[in-house]
Amino acid sequence: MDFPRVAPEVFRAVLALDTAARAGLDPVLLELVQIRTAQVNGCAYCVDYHLADARAAGERAERLDQLATWEDASVYTAKERAALALAEAVTRLPEGVPDAVYDEAARHFGERELAQLIALIFTANAWNRMNVTTRRVPGTR
Repeated sequence: MDFPRVAPEVFRAVLALDTAARAGLDPVLLELVQIRTAQVNGCAYCVDYHLADARAAGERAERLDQLATWEDASVYTAKERAALALAEAVTRLPEGVPDAVYDEAARHFGERELAQLIALIFTANAWNRMNVTTRRVPGTR
């Protein structure tokens, strides 16, 4: 399904939310969060899309290669690790977001930046679900 063509008003609304969520966030950090969210959700299209954007933003291959196992990798900062933990907790929501995960993210991000990060995560989840459901093929920007 060509979602933007079939439901342009919905697509534009999600795009507007995505644009607002990105404001003020580090471009590399937001790509790491979006890639990890897409990995958790099994969205090959979004993984491919955001890997390309991360490379264009100057992210190193070593860090991208280790993202699926970020908890065991030493290449991420404490702030990035807090963002990735929050992204996984929000994406795997049945257990809720543990207090320790939220508190660690709040320690590294100001209130406004944390709100932007949370919005980025739930918007990434919306894109993932849209693209998985409509069977969007990687490499078809």
